[in-house]
Amino acid sequence: MKNLLAYFLLGVMMFGAISCNSTKQNLTPQEAKQIAEEAYIYAYPMLEHYKMMFAMAMYSESGAYTAPFNVLFNNPKLNGPEDTIIVRPNNDTFYSGVWFDLSNQPQIMEVPEITDERYYSFQIIDMYTHNIDYIGTRKTGFDAGAYMFVGPNWNGETPEGISKVIHSEGNYLLALGRTQVFGPADIKKAQEVMEGYKVMSLGEYLGQDNQIAASPLLNLPPYNPAKVKDENFIGYFNALMAMAKIHPSEKELFEKYAKIGIEPGKPFNPDEYDPEIITAINEGIESGMEKIKAASMELGVRKNGWQLIANAFGTREAMQGKYLTRAAAAYFGLWGNDLEEAFYPETTFDADGEELNGSKHNYLLHFDADQLPP
Repeated sequence: MKNLLAYFLLGVMMFGAISCNSTKQNLTPQEAKQIAEEAYIYAYPMLEHYKMMFAMAMYSESGAYTAPFNVLFNNPKLNGPEDTIIVRPNNDTFYSGVWFDLSNQPQIMEVPEITDERYYSFQIIDMYTHNIDYIGTRKTGFDAGAYMFVGPNWNGETPEGISKVIHSEGNYLLALGRTQVFGPADIKKAQEVMEGYKVMSLGEYLGQDNQIAASPLLNLPPYNPAKVKDENFIGYFNALMAMAKIHPSEKELFEKYAKIGIEPGKPFNPDEYDPEIITAINEGIESGMEKIKAASMELGVRKNGWQLIANAFGTREAMQGKYLTRAAAAYFGLWGNDLEEAFYPETTFDADGEELNGSKHNYLLHFDADQLPP
C-alpha cells in the first residue's frame, strides 16, 4: 500500500512538472512578449507603490524613511523644494501617514473631532494603488472616530466603538493624511490636530497582549530599480501578489500570466526559460513602458494648453479593467486622489504654446477676480 501511494505521488509530481514544462515549451516568443507587455502594465503601479513602501517603511537608510509598519508619521511643516517624497505636494497642508501591515491582525486609526471646519483627509491606498476609501472632511465629516483596517483573511468580530471597518484586498495599505494649515499663524493649531491622530493594533485597542510574530512582509525582496525593469519584475510581482487574493474578476487574467511564470508566492527563475523567451519578455516590458508613457500624456482632456486630469484615480470599481490608465496615472503622479477629493491641472506650455523654460522666462499665473478656483 505504501509503495502504491509512493508511485501515485510520484506520478502526480511528474505530471505537474511535465505540465509546467509543456507550458514553457509551447510558449512562443510572440506570445511571451504579448503577455509580458500586458502583465507589466498591470504590475507597474504595484511596483512603483512597493518602491515607496520599501523606502518609507522597510529600508531605514533610504533617505525617504518615515517610520516602520503600523507607526504613524507626521510631518508638521509646509513643504519646500527640499521635500521630494510626495510627487505633487500641497503647500497648504501638513502630511501624515502610516503603512499598515495587516497580515497578523487588524489595525485601528483614531481621529479627533475637528472644531474649526479645517479640511483634513486620510486617503486609503491599497497595493494596486486603488483609493479604497477616505477618512476626513468630505467623506466622514468633523466628528471623532475610530476606523478598523482588516486584511483579506480576517474573519473576526468588530469591537465596540469602531466607526467603520475598511476591508483591504491585500495585507498592506497606505493611509496618506493631509491637514489644512490656514497660514503661518495657524501652524501650532494644525500641529495640535495632527497630535490627535492615533494608530494602534486591535490588541492594543482591546487592552490585550500585543506580542505578535514578525510579519512576512519583511521577507519581501529588497527593491532593486534595475530588476523591476527586466524579466525579474516577475519575481517582485509574485511576491507582492502573495500578500493578496486574486480578485475573482481577474482569475482568467492570472491564468494567462502564469504562462510566463507569474504565480503568487512562487520564485521566478529565468534559467527555466529559453533565452529567446526571456528576450521576448523584456521586449514586452519595453513596449509596455512605452504605452504607459504615451498614455500618461493623454490622461484627462487638454484645454488651452492645460492637461486636466480627471477619473485617473479611484476605487477598484472605478478602475476595473482600466489597467493602462491605472499605470499611466502612477507614472504621471503616484497616489493621486479621486476627482471628488482633488483636481489636477497641469501644463508644460505657456499661453503662446511655447514650452515652459525658467532659465529664459518668468511666468505669471492669472485668475480673474470672479473666476478664482475653489
